[in-house]
Amino acid sequence: MSGAGQQLYIRAKARIPGGTQLLSKRPELMLPGQWPAYYSRARGVEVWDLDGRHYIDMGTNGIGACVLGAADPDVDAAVRGAIDAGTMSTLNCPEEVELADLLCELHPWADKVRFARGGGEAMVMAVRIARAGTGRDHVAFCGYHGWHDWYLSANLACDRTLDGHLLPGLAPAGVPRGLTGTTHAFEYNHGEQLAAIVAEHGPQLAAIVMEPQRGHAPEPGFLEQVRQLATACGAVLIFDEITAGWRVNTGGIHLQSAVRPDIAVFAKAMSNGYPMAAVIGTAAAMDAAQDTFISSTYWTERIGPVAALATIRKHRRCDVGRHLVRIGQRVQTGWRAVADEAGLAIRVGGLPPLAHLSFEHEQSAGLSTLFTQELLARGYLAGDSFYATYAHQTEHVDAYLATVHEVFGVLVQAIERNRITQMLKGPVAQSGFRRLT
Repeated sequence: MSGAGQQLYIRAKARIPGGTQLLSKRPELMLPGQWPAYYSRARGVEVWDLDGRHYIDMGTNGIGACVLGAADPDVDAAVRGAIDAGTMSTLNCPEEVELADLLCELHPWADKVRFARGGGEAMVMAVRIARAGTGRDHVAFCGYHGWHDWYLSANLACDRTLDGHLLPGLAPAGVPRGLTGTTHAFEYNHGEQLAAIVAEHGPQLAAIVMEPQRGHAPEPGFLEQVRQLATACGAVLIFDEITAGWRVNTGGIHLQSAVRPDIAVFAKAMSNGYPMAAVIGTAAAMDAAQDTFISSTYWTERIGPVAALATIRKHRRCDVGRHLVRIGQRVQTGWRAVADEAGLAIRVGGLPPLAHLSFEHEQSAGLSTLFTQELLARGYLAGDSFYATYAHQTEHVDAYLATVHEVFGVLVQAIERNRITQMLKGPVAQSGFRRLT
């Protein structure tokens, strides 16, 4: 399938280095030469491309930003009110204080809040605050935390350090060599690795940065061990809630455990597609923000806080987290059942609202690409990940799973006939970062 979106993307690659602003939205990662690339409008779980084709989004739904569904009417109504009242002024918008109070109400361990407009920059802010407060430079981390220098510097000494956290073989081009050796990676549920880092670098450690949960549940005692190690060495414990936050409850997923961080970072789902991010923390941790320069004009605009307030209030009022878990579990259970019936070997993982599957086959990348190709032909924006939204209903899931059943049958035939590559209408999807030219 070729259309206006693919033609526009060809222009984009010549004009925009990397083609898109977000790696995860590159068509090459989904279906090279066929993915629609651009949308004309979106509402709920429905998306229309530039040619007017209609799709149901059973994929990542704005890479996880649209937790309520695209163009949620309640959030959009609040934003229209903010636009009518003026989105920027010489004075500050009062909604930022209201939002700070709400975030601390939802997280009683937190005392203070600073705002940004994107997850990556909010993580930079959190690490800067930790470094300012401790007077130290080093950071221990596990998981994915953005594109900025503090994080990518982990690959300066060895360009494979981030392979299990971000993308395989990502070269840290442009990251100052002076940051070499300031970041130290450990694996989730491997407290012994973090303990070794603390033993060697504890007096230099400003922060321990991690997602409290994402693909796997914490093993008993793991988060408690992380908390103990951070306290013992005087490092600031930072929980990155940018992806997992607002998925299973109203607030951070860390609220499901007894462990509390010193700082937590939110973005993405907290404002349902409008740019907004927050760094919350204890007074002891956050007061260091006044000892360093952290400031930006557009962190004072009105739309972000208003969208976040409307999103969070609806999230709490409608118990959205419970709905997301139920929908995600239905998808995960359905994948397994349909695969068993088709005789297809798959692996299902992730939090239910952030579900993913993989094909257990030597040509797994080809099968994944064929899966996306056949679903797209049947009216679904979908791949090997599914991010649930409040707009997803049981009927959407059931119709999707019926289509998956049909597509799995196509995949089984492709395997039996050894024609996986031949059935593709374009190249196999890329699996990581590559230059486009």
